[in-house]
Amino acid sequence: MLTDIALKAMKPAERPYKKADGGSLFILVQPDGKKYWRFAYRFDGKQKLLSGGRYPQIGIRAARSWRDAAKAQLARGLDPSAERKADRSLLATSVSNSFEDVAREWLETRTLGWSPRYAALVVGRLEADVFPYLGSTEISAIAPRAILDVVRRIEARGAVEMAHRVKNHLSEIFRYAIPDGRCESDPCRDLTAAMTRPKPVQHRAKVSARELPDFFRRLNADGGERMSHLALRWTMLTMVRTQETRFAEWCEFEDLDGAEPLWRIPPERMKMRSEHLVPLSRQAVATLREIHGMNVFRKAGNMRLGRFLFPVASARSFVISENRMLDIMYRLGLRGKATVHGFRGLASTVLNESGKFEGDWIEHQLAHQPRGVRAAYNSARYLQHRRPMMQWWADYLEAAEKAGQEGNTMPSLLATPQAPRASSVMLPWDDQPASAGLSCAG
Repeated sequence: MLTDIALKAMKPAERPYKKADGGSLFILVQPDGKKYWRFAYRFDGKQKLLSGGRYPQIGIRAARSWRDAAKAQLARGLDPSAERKADRSLLATSVSNSFEDVAREWLETRTLGWSPRYAALVVGRLEADVFPYLGSTEISAIAPRAILDVVRRIEARGAVEMAHRVKNHLSEIFRYAIPDGRCESDPCRDLTAAMTRPKPVQHRAKVSARELPDFFRRLNADGGERMSHLALRWTMLTMVRTQETRFAEWCEFEDLDGAEPLWRIPPERMKMRSEHLVPLSRQAVATLREIHGMNVFRKAGNMRLGRFLFPVASARSFVISENRMLDIMYRLGLRGKATVHGFRGLASTVLNESGKFEGDWIEHQLAHQPRGVRAAYNSARYLQHRRPMMQWWADYLEAAEKAGQEGNTMPSLLATPQAPRASSVMLPWDDQPASAGLSCAG
């Protein structure tokens, strides 16, 4: 029985030669190095030869399937050569092992466990950067050099990290095809050494804990729009990403006039497949009340605008731009020194260094969750732990702001968390409490 390794190792000679695979199937190696499948058989007492295509375009599995189909015709008293003339699709109907077919099959087994957004990203990468070059090639015939050519095309446009991600996708596809014999090894396994190394991960620049008092002092002295300031404060208090703040909707809040106010962010806005639960501190609820009070679209009659905490009538997305909060940072003299996203890193650092909270609670609050059933279970399990943690963080920020107003340095970490107090917030379009539970449709 032939293998892909043996076939690839066959070198041309001065005269054509052949190597048998079994069942009258063999490979013919020509002096120019080209290799062709052949099937020898007898029909009506005559020796005949049937061509099965060229290797590696036709791999071992496809060739054997073609041979078996030809044998089945012989068993029925049919001449495979004559049947081919009548039906040129015999070889095409054999099992397809092209790289794209296998990759699509792999995608079907993986996408159920991925978010729609991530699944679309992976499919897009393969369709744009891989299938045009490797899609029609037999998967077992793809050599490391062919993979390297693909990833270097990606590197050439400056997308070094993307090249490594694509290489990892390809490696998974090859490893998926090994168990059922469609390929024998992963040609990606030794490629990393030949690829451009990505730049070291640089964490987002952030305001340090000791700089917080001065940050709040500058923020309070800034003459920018108050709604932009509230968006920034909201992002800091809730430890969410900028986009989650920008597209926040009033209907996502519950129990705001109770003891356990909560922000329930739907999964389609998160970088995960499950919703994200954000317990709200009393400072967050107070900020929410001020945001409501400044919502100029409350009586504008535009329901779509009225959905959002930070609506903008002139914006295509109906919400504040992604640069609105960053502009504040620039005005405060923090261009190149700190970003809005950096406050998530600051919160993580402060909470971890306080020694009061488990790392898992902090990671869940940052939406750095494991996937699957365990993620949903832990999200609910840690909610009661995260509630006092978020109140502690809000108290910490409040103490930093007070220190800035008084011209003091940052005080030591707060001693104990305080229990959140009940608050009442009215929705912007119906004068009903947010705890009434409205739909986000609109």
